[in-house]
Amino acid sequence: MSVAAHTQVTGLFLCRSRLSKCAMISLYLVRPLRSCSSVWRHRALSELVCKFAVGNCQTSRLWFSTISHGLVRNMDEILRKTVAPLPSYETRDKFPPPPESHSVEFMNFYRSLEPEQRVEFLERLSEEYGVDHKSVSELAAKLLETQLRDVATILQVEDRLRYSLTPRYRQLLSHISRIGGGVKFLVDFRADVIQITSSKASDSPHLRDLNGALKGLLSEWFSVGLLKLERITWQSPCALLQKISQYEAVHPVRNWMDIQRRVGPYRRCYAFTHASMPGEPLVVLHVALTEEISNNIQSIVRDLATVDAEEDASKIHAAIFYSISSTQPGLQGVELGNYLIKRVVRELQSEFPHMSQFSSLSPIPGFTSWLQGTLGPSRKVEGRGGAGVTELLSECEWREVEEVAGVGPGPPAMEALRRLLATGDWSRSERLTRALEPALMRLCAWYLYGEKRRGYAINPVANFHLQNGATMWRLNWQADASPRGLANSCGIMVNYRYFLSETAANSATYLQNKTVSASDQVLALVAQFQQNSKL
Repeated sequence: MSVAAHTQVTGLFLCRSRLSKCAMISLYLVRPLRSCSSVWRHRALSELVCKFAVGNCQTSRLWFSTISHGLVRNMDEILRKTVAPLPSYETRDKFPPPPESHSVEFMNFYRSLEPEQRVEFLERLSEEYGVDHKSVSELAAKLLETQLRDVATILQVEDRLRYSLTPRYRQLLSHISRIGGGVKFLVDFRADVIQITSSKASDSPHLRDLNGALKGLLSEWFSVGLLKLERITWQSPCALLQKISQYEAVHPVRNWMDIQRRVGPYRRCYAFTHASMPGEPLVVLHVALTEEISNNIQSIVRDLATVDAEEDASKIHAAIFYSISSTQPGLQGVELGNYLIKRVVRELQSEFPHMSQFSSLSPIPGFTSWLQGTLGPSRKVEGRGGAGVTELLSECEWREVEEVAGVGPGPPAMEALRRLLATGDWSRSERLTRALEPALMRLCAWYLYGEKRRGYAINPVANFHLQNGATMWRLNWQADASPRGLANSCGIMVNYRYFLSETAANSATYLQNKTVSASDQVLALVAQFQQNSKL
């Protein structure tokens, strides 16, 4: 490093230390400069920062205001340049496409922004370059005026109105999708929009409209006919296997031996991919090939005997879907997983014509949290000293909790049970495990079957499989003894079984009538809950 360069860096470092002494200044304020990376090349900036640091706070605020206005001006310039006006109705099919460089410039500028700057940029894009509301109002009024005219005139005005409802930014999004890496950019772009709206970083209704427009476009581009089903094996590219491992959201992959087992004999791994995102799995499904429907996840993910085994097709009668993971947050709400299961079923039927049993072995995220809320301080035990409206456990079950925990009846027993569930300590006591099994099983059955949001199962995994037409078939006690399994669902897992001749009818009944298809075992547990509890 030259003496001049060393002096410049040292000066910037000293200025940085001075900045911290002024309460009105922080390094966060300097972040907008990163978007203009070329500015940092100039020595004049170091002098400006030093003057800024040693000046008073009023001067500091003025300096930052200048920089902020510069960034806003850059945003406005980029948007004006890259978001072309919506062509007139008459020229909509003749209007020349904008230069590809505009889309590239938009992508590069957006990537250069800090997260907080992206919020402002997205708000500007969605509000100032969306639908022309004045034009829409005028055409809507004109449509009302034409109701007594001929059908052809009415249809033409309706078509004009439909076209006017197109956001101005939609053209830019479509053009971005046609350049290399553009579709992946838009998937990540929507992931940012979803994160911003869900975290309440912005409550702009225009941003929600942008999210809807992006979802509509991505749903078209990722329709099932454009997706490729790939089987992942140990011979697949290393980079792809690594991504499969990283994206596994249900049962984390521990090492290379683990992923080798999951793509080896008696196992299948499938993924949907898209031509516009090569080497990028969109949704991944892991399948175990077994003699019967599995009731324990450890026997699947930790079975070392399958790694070097030779498959015996005569021993394969069931396919167990034990993990399905969507890998792209930006594709949230775009139906992929249900189509993947259907495609995989057809693939397995082709490979094993005698196979007749298809089922998931699914986790139950949220059950323990729901149960803790039900046992919360506002809830009291009815009987044994309590005076509330709920009776979650029987007298005998509460007595076991009291004796094992060494507490008295009523609120102390309630708090002891909450503590045992939170720590998982109950699973280390054979006596308590045996005593709590009937209670936790019937509570879990009710959570899956009876707890609803807008009439549909509140549990997201249950809702997914029921929408696909599966039957809530069997609850399995101590099916996942891992710390994660105990924390999420007290170790309980559930099989959603796919009776292929019934899935279409089950799906329609659930979606239209909000009726859950369930087995006798599940219904019996629900009946026990209703008999013992008054939630």
